[in-house]
Amino acid sequence: MTPSGLSVDAGLLVRFREGGQAIAWRPARSRARAAKARRARVAHLHDEEARVETWGTEAKGGVEVDSGPLGALVLLLEIDRRGPPSALGARDAGRNPAFPSGSIVAGWGGETVSGDSTPRLPDLVELARYALA
Repeated sequence: MTPSGLSVDAGLLVRFREGGQAIAWRPARSRARAAKARRARVAHLHDEEARVETWGTEAKGGVEVDSGPLGALVLLLEIDRRGPPSALGARDAGRNPAFPSGSIVAGWGGETVSGDSTPRLPDLVELARYALA
């Protein structure tokens, strides 16, 4: 097992990674506000779906996800892979038509992100656990 950017119990990290392997991906429908530089797709696990948009590179870029359990899981898996983000934020519902229920956004490599609040990683871990049920 590789070192993780997440500070979570080893057993929970294994469960998150196994959940990540079970995610089915499909292309996302284009949204008017989505920038051309963003790549969008939809994650599907159990009965839940989450929109995921990425931009930039591994070293300097970001990820925006739906604010539900599956979105939180996808974001935590990115943190596991890339290491801790340089910026983390949450956007309220209605701020971005591509994410009508709100979103969580993270940036790496000095990338800044705007947000209406700043979520705590332990809260994202608790939320992501619901995606595994």
